[in-house]
Amino acid sequence: MTEQAPRAPRTTPAARPAWAVVRVLRDRDAALYLGGVVVSGFGSSAMWLVAGIWVKDLTGSDGLAALCVFALWAPTLIGPALGTLADRTRRRPLLVWTNLGLAALLLPLCAVGSPGTLWILFAVLLVYGAAGVVHDAAEAALVATAVDQRLLGDFNGLRMTANEGMKLIAPLAGAGLYAAYGGARVALLDAVTFVLAAGLYTLLRVHEPPPRLVEGTDGWRARTVEGTRFLRGHAVLRPLVLAGGTTMLFAGVNGATVYAVAEGLGHSPAYVGLLYVAQGAGSVAIGPAAGPLLRRLGERRFARYGIALTAVAVTARALPYDAVALGSAVAVGAGLPCVLIAALTAVQRETPDALLGRTAATAHTLLFAPNAVGLAVGAGLVELVPYQGLLVAVGVARLVTVLPGCGWPRSSPRP
Repeated sequence: MTEQAPRAPRTTPAARPAWAVVRVLRDRDAALYLGGVVVSGFGSSAMWLVAGIWVKDLTGSDGLAALCVFALWAPTLIGPALGTLADRTRRRPLLVWTNLGLAALLLPLCAVGSPGTLWILFAVLLVYGAAGVVHDAAEAALVATAVDQRLLGDFNGLRMTANEGMKLIAPLAGAGLYAAYGGARVALLDAVTFVLAAGLYTLLRVHEPPPRLVEGTDGWRARTVEGTRFLRGHAVLRPLVLAGGTTMLFAGVNGATVYAVAEGLGHSPAYVGLLYVAQGAGSVAIGPAAGPLLRRLGERRFARYGIALTAVAVTARALPYDAVALGSAVAVGAGLPCVLIAALTAVQRETPDALLGRTAATAHTLLFAPNAVGLAVGAGLVELVPYQGLLVAVGVARLVTVLPGCGWPRSSPRP
């Protein structure tokens, strides 16, 4: 385990009544962080889509194209171990060098041009995903140090808005660039965005003392277990993260029904794109409101309301009406981030700085890995049972199994 100087809350204009966006952007470090998220998120969202298209064009295989997503997400399964890197060194230099490393990592993709060179693409995607886990852990830890504690909910909400906004814009731009110039140009675009993000991170004004190791906890396994043990034993974080992970499990099952929903409404598979846009719009909309709602409701009620909203929306999706399907997608997009923002903000507030990288990485694994499991389960179930019944069952299951587990206290003393 590492030891660092305790964090002292910084005073910012957050104490004045102002709109969340203005409050966050007035904080110089928070604004720089968001700039890095927007810039690198644009390149990443474009690259993630293009990778699958690239493989499909070269091989004609849907399975190999799907493996691109698996390669990007697989390192999340070892997130707790990768997160220890964020507690072994200063986080700002780690963010800078991780972004520069990702930029260099993408350059070999210029050599991909035939099925025989696809191993380069998959190797790059696997390392890309692992570096992303380290990046997210370091960013979560450094944000908790650099940004006023009262702004964490606002920042995480706006970060969600930035991410989802890029997912609405960047894939279209990436697909257009790919169609015109090929995958190598998209890889170069992504590399440039990482260089720009690294430049923004170098401008952060953060004082970080070098982490000090405690004798007897220098082993990788011992350091990893420290973060997992802290999360498991914390009365506030454990139920929040478990509720988030269970919610994402059901979200995966729901996501697997999206093509069946389009078919049930009498539309072609292309209609799914409209549903995704509607869901993204809901996520973009909830971001600016997350901070004020967290302060008014607390993590417990904010998460509960988000889970309840998604449960009702998923159940309503079983109705055979276009307007209901689109409204349901917006509601899912707005409700799903609530429990995620609540859990991640609580992790940043409640975790000691020396453990924050490992704990954040463990929380990310527990929150997002179940989504992949849910997709796999849903893909099997939608072939066996009518999708309407499956959607109703998923909605009811969220209310019955997740909400009763949200009975944690509104807040707890900081460790």
